[in-house]
Amino acid sequence: MKLFRYIISFFLLFLTFFIMIPTMASADAPIVYKIPIHKEVEKGLYAFLKRSIHEAEEAGADAIILEINTPGGFVDSAEKIVNLLDSTSIRKIAYINSEALSAGAYLALHTDEIYMSPGGTIGAAAVIDSSGNTADKKANSAWKAKMINAAELTGKNPIYAQAMADETVHLPEYRAPSGELLTLTSSEALEVGYSNGTVRSLKGLLGLTNLTDAKIVETEETFTELLARFITNPIVVPILLSIASLGLIVELYSPGFGVAGTMGLISLALFFFGHLVAGLAGYEAIIIFVIGVILIIAEFYLPGGISGILGAAAIIFSIILAGGNIFLMSISVLIALTVAIVGMVIIMKFFGKQLKVLSKVILSDATTTEQGYVSNENRLELIGKIAVTMTPLRPAGSIRIHDERIDAVSDGSFVERDKHVIIIKVEGSRIVVREVSKGEEIE
Repeated sequence: MKLFRYIISFFLLFLTFFIMIPTMASADAPIVYKIPIHKEVEKGLYAFLKRSIHEAEEAGADAIILEINTPGGFVDSAEKIVNLLDSTSIRKIAYINSEALSAGAYLALHTDEIYMSPGGTIGAAAVIDSSGNTADKKANSAWKAKMINAAELTGKNPIYAQAMADETVHLPEYRAPSGELLTLTSSEALEVGYSNGTVRSLKGLLGLTNLTDAKIVETEETFTELLARFITNPIVVPILLSIASLGLIVELYSPGFGVAGTMGLISLALFFFGHLVAGLAGYEAIIIFVIGVILIIAEFYLPGGISGILGAAAIIFSIILAGGNIFLMSISVLIALTVAIVGMVIIMKFFGKQLKVLSKVILSDATTTEQGYVSNENRLELIGKIAVTMTPLRPAGSIRIHDERIDAVSDGSFVERDKHVIIIKVEGSRIVVREVSKGEEIE
């Protein structure tokens, strides 16, 4: 019986040992966070990367792999992301799994190591303005300096980073003579030291970076982060603000509150929601917006118009403040205001609509002739009557008819006093006469 208990105890100890081996191995395995940088580099991407890097730091990750596949994006967004990357002490590995152009190349240069897929490319980093043209010399000069600094910080030859942003650099051996921007293939990047290796898969990358047994944590964008990236796109922002302004303008000319006003409010709510999630707007922007709305409502009850002007200014300022980039947001607001003004003109000019919202504070009744109102007696019965001038008509003066003195004007010619005239026209209080010619009968 004792032998049987020894066998059972040995078996349980043996089983426990084998169960603990994977647990111990797992505890010692490095943790790697794989973070995708896909599509454009824009404002909404920053919020996703900030969350992902924070999670990696909280988990005590040994490395971050940035899987880059982007055609570029916006300089201000790239700079914010670079500051985020530079602020963490975790090992940063860029894996260019297709292309890292423009802002994507800038991000890659701010990592500790760069690896590329066989078909990967890096470069073509010129600054383009909102019209699609090359930016001015000042912006280009600043961007070239940033690219050069990024290369030097990681011990790379800065001439290639400069050639990516400066078409005057002459590198014909890499298809970048003067007038062309440099874009390196994976083999060329490896040759000039801009890549640490070429790998076909994540597994191969882990092998080259001594992270073969690492526990991989893949981060994904949440629905709200995806929505924020869409809403904060510089192309979407002016469209959203235009819908908001046009919807609210249409609502001002409509009785009650309907579809147009609802669309306007939803557009504004989406705008602030997206910028809050992206980390671009703070609650101070929303507070200023609410104050603006209150001031506009107060305008209906206060004289002078100052409250309305201050309210409109507060709303515009809150929108610009929420956008992060003052220049781009100012353009977006200007576009939205233009759309609102054009919409207002069309509604008033072609549809003859009046502001319904002001119907309770503006007197809209009119005393028209059609409704039986007259400003003075229209004495049409005087037409054809003969009168005598009491004063000379130059051309205005006075006439007498049946002992009644009446103000009158001649039909253009001078008429002396005590002349017979005939009344030829009556227009309200205006009575027009002409002198009776010789031989004309006088009744």
